[in-house]
Order: sequence, then structure tokens, then C-alpha cells
Amino acid sequence: MKNEKAIVVFSGGQDSTTCLFWALKQFKVVETVTFDYNQRHDDEIECARAISKELGIKHHVLDMSLLNQLAPSALTRDDIEVKAGENGGLPSTFVPGRNLIFLSFAGILASHVNAKHIITGVCETDFSGYPDCRDAFVKSLNVSLNLSMDKQFVIHTPLMWLNKAETWKLADDLDALEFVRRKTLTCYNGIIGDGCGKCPACELRLKGYEEFLQLSRRSELR
Repeated sequence: MKNEKAIVVFSGGQDSTTCLFWALKQFKVVETVTFDYNQRHDDEIECARAISKELGIKHHVLDMSLLNQLAPSALTRDDIEVKAGENGGLPSTFVPGRNLIFLSFAGILASHVNAKHIITGVCETDFSGYPDCRDAFVKSLNVSLNLSMDKQFVIHTPLMWLNKAETWKLADDLDALEFVRRKTLTCYNGIIGDGCGKCPACELRLKGYEEFLQLSRRSELR
């Protein structure tokens, strides 16, 4: 893979930025792609653009505004409250079809720029129940992409079986811990870094960071 090209599906958040640093260690050429679907905060796109620029990476922004029209969600509507799932239901932030569309268009872009590898930060451990973050879905779509374009794409999911504490550890192993902590945007209220500390995304991120610190201290004491 050291001589090959990759596309990172990139939101500028903790997970996709960790995946970006992972990709930079694995591939000769890396580009990022961010999707503009009139999401809750344009800051997400600006954050992704700023990180890509700082790291000297070519950044693509694709217009996916039709997704906003088709999929009402707390991430696509200001009048829908951000709420965790109740009684086994999906949270209000679930956008139906989002990863299906994003990965499909990432595959089209990869074909256009002659990239074989596609990296996404989806995870089946801390995934809030989103069905399009599951390993089975990604593997199925990988086959469909290859058949649809007669290519041999490989979709990589470095975080698939990691919880948030382990994702922080991966960032640390990649010498990117402070970069990820201070420069990424995970917060549903659009605050870069540690965020608002109150929304579900911030609570998950902070809980994982605290668990990572505890594990690091235990390792130092051994």
C-alpha cells in the first residue's frame, strides 16, 4: 500500500481525522473528500478544509444537497432537536442513506483520481446504533462498488472494532493526539476541540478521552 493512492471520507471530526493520520502512514498519496449536504453546521466543511490545508492534502468538496431534501434529521434540520435514541430506537441524528451515498460517491471520485483505497471512520462499537456503520454493510457495499465499476476498490475501516478510548489511543500511537483533540469538530453545536461537553457526540468523545487517560496512567504504573 505504500506505493498506492487513497481517498479519506473526511468530516474534520475526531474519527475521520484519526483515519486521515492512519492513511498518511499507509499510503503514498492521500486525498480527502467532504460532502456538503446542508448539514447543521457549515463549520464542519471549513474545519475539514482547514485540516486538509494544514497537512498539505488535496481536498474535494462534493455537493450532496439532495440528501438534505430527502432525509430529515437533527443533522439536516435546525428545528429537530438532537436526542439520543430511546427504547432501542435510532437517535435523531441518524441520516438515512448517508454512508451509502458518501461511500458510493467516494468510489466514483476514487475511480476518477485513480485511487484504489477508500478510508472511512465508521465504527460498530461506538456507533449509536446507526445501521450504515456496521461491518456487514461496508463489506457489502465494497462488493457492490467493485461490481458497478469493474474495479478492485478496498474500503478500509481502521476504527471498526475500536471504542472511543481505543480511538484516542490510536491517535496517540500516530503522534496525532493533541492535533485531534484541539483541531477537530465533533460537537453537534459546532464547537471545535473539546466542544460543548453536553451534546451526545461530546459526551461520547469526553468519556472515551477520560478512559484513555486512565488506561495510559495504569500502563505507566506497570
